[in-house]
Amino acid sequence: MSLLEMAQKTLLPEHYKTMAVEEMEVRVREIKEKMGDRLFIPGHHYQKDEVIQFADAVGDSLQLAQVSAKNTAAEFVVFCGVHFMAETADILTSDKQKVILPDMRAGCSLADMANIEQTERGWKVMQEQFGDTIIPLTYINSTAAIKDFVGRQGGATVTSSNARRMLEWAFTQKERVLFLPDQHLGRNTAYDLGVPLVAMAVWDSVREQFECDGDLADVKIILWKGHCSVHALFTVENVEQVRKNHPDAKIIVHPECSREVVALADDAGSTKYIIETIKASEPGTKWAVGTEMNLVNRLTQQFTDKEVFSLNPYMCACMTMNRIDLPHLLWALETVEQGKIINQITVEEEIAEGARLALDRMLARG
Repeated sequence: MSLLEMAQKTLLPEHYKTMAVEEMEVRVREIKEKMGDRLFIPGHHYQKDEVIQFADAVGDSLQLAQVSAKNTAAEFVVFCGVHFMAETADILTSDKQKVILPDMRAGCSLADMANIEQTERGWKVMQEQFGDTIIPLTYINSTAAIKDFVGRQGGATVTSSNARRMLEWAFTQKERVLFLPDQHLGRNTAYDLGVPLVAMAVWDSVREQFECDGDLADVKIILWKGHCSVHALFTVENVEQVRKNHPDAKIIVHPECSREVVALADDAGSTKYIIETIKASEPGTKWAVGTEMNLVNRLTQQFTDKEVFSLNPYMCACMTMNRIDLPHLLWALETVEQGKIINQITVEEEIAEGARLALDRMLARG
């Protein structure tokens, strides 16, 4: 199949673009009712409300992949998230289950910042520099190929919830840790564990060189030069502005934000942690939140007894997450109903095998 034919096959048919919202919503409900347990729709926290309203489960990427795997009655998992999340779901689900991504353009800029060719080249340089003293960890926000590489090198995946625990484990295995692909989560986690910034180096995969303020020989953490394009937009200036305009507000951010922003915030944690912290807070409290805008807006609507707003007033929703919309969801569901599967995500078994090793090492540690 040519690239043009492949692109045409995965492009939304024109008639979905002119359908009324009410008509699309009715059709989605009809298909869900008709298919029953054979269909499962997981929706990530960052998805639009027009999609989340139809989700059978809402959560973080790993949580949704695990729930999908446990839901053995579901033949079709229409994953409302981004590509790497659907890959993880395919790795964990059975061969009888088909994982479908409503829009193949829904990628992740962070995951795309580390490809397998760059990683293998960088690993060779690191081995020449440090010898067999490094164990790799990869954030769940990475491709299946990166997870496979990490698994085969004795490493594990991490989430923003368990990054500290997994980094502690990694240091019991080797003297040094390579943390892919998000430098900010790696830096914030290592710093909280007491690793000084001078003992951290950044690996620039484009220039194929280390960036380090201290002595390279003393480095304990090698951070891949990657970042989340959404969380990188929260700045020190945003924090200072909130402190000035809302001195009674608490600032809570995701650890994918920069070290400087996390250091100035009142609290930092995973998406789940942010949700639970705001939910448990006293009525009347004010929260400036440093994470994706769809979620912040949902928190604002959900917790009306508090004042919740974005740390960055000019923040936009995650562009790639937003590619999954109601027309694409309906298209995916109608093709499933017709027995014509589109946009199925399939991870080759050879890659899935190593990725499972990385995932299993993490899951074994709770």
